[in-house]
Amino acid sequence: MMRQRSALPRIHTVLLALALAGVATAAVAQEVVLVPNRVIYPGETVALSALKEVTLKAGKVRPDAVATRPDELDGKVAKRTLLPGRYVSVNALREAWLVDRGASVQVVFEAGPLVISAAAVTLEPGAAGDVVKVRNIDSGKIFTGVVMADGSIRVGAT
Repeated sequence: MMRQRSALPRIHTVLLALALAGVATAAVAQEVVLVPNRVIYPGETVALSALKEVTLKAGKVRPDAVATRPDELDGKVAKRTLLPGRYVSVNALREAWLVDRGASVQVVFEAGPLVISAAAVTLEPGAAGDVVKVRNIDSGKIFTGVVMADGSIRVGAT
């Protein structure tokens, strides 16, 4: 006579393995993010003191295109109102201006060994890497250039 083996012990083993895997997944899925702890108004620089750490609930996934790490938020400027406890959209932040509108700047043109520099006034603000319009103080000509990390404007031949 053939003995029937109970499938019950195997089911318990599989369920136990799944439960342990679920606990491990939940522990890994909990992510710590930064959100504002107070209202941050447009034009205000985001400081780490205005942020708080929040641990996401198990199974909750952080949406794409939101800034949640210190390097993504600290020192940036809010383009619109940031509310407490809410994710901060990457589009709601900008780099701090290196040059303000109306600032006197040094404009530099380089072509091989030739280097020409002139004094100019910015017609718009800009951060490093931004293309801004400037007016040459001597000639009054308006042209565009790229804001460099040192606050000077680099222009090229067109």
